[in-house]
Amino acid sequence: MKAFDFLDRLAAATNAHRLDELVDCFAPDYVNVTPAHPARSFHGQAQVRANWVQILTGVPDLQAQVLDRAVDGTTVWSEWEMSGTRRDGQPHHMRGVVIFTVRDGRAATGRFYLEPVDTRADDVNTAIQATVGTGP
Repeated sequence: MKAFDFLDRLAAATNAHRLDELVDCFAPDYVNVTPAHPARSFHGQAQVRANWVQILTGVPDLQAQVLDRAVDGTTVWSEWEMSGTRRDGQPHHMRGVVIFTVRDGRAATGRFYLEPVDTRADDVNTAIQATVGTGP
């Protein structure tokens, strides 16, 4: 199975909300690392399932799109966009990158950089000032 096939299978299972197929895209010993939020890192298919039960319940019309991808051996770089409407009526919109290591057609590891889209009107100067503490 080619690494691109893994991404296509994951996106299709996500968009069809087929939980068992989605979870099967991840190895039983899957390790997810979230570098920007280390406490959110986890391992194992059970946590993958728990996460996706919450996501699909909270955003019942969730749709995912792989915007771009690149493969280097067993490493798959993927840019994602996910959108839908939360049960409370608020929009759900996330974008970012997930870097997977694929083994036997399943994700063995993932480095997760997917974040909610920030729709505030802050320009780049305001954002940098807020990040480094030089703003008003």
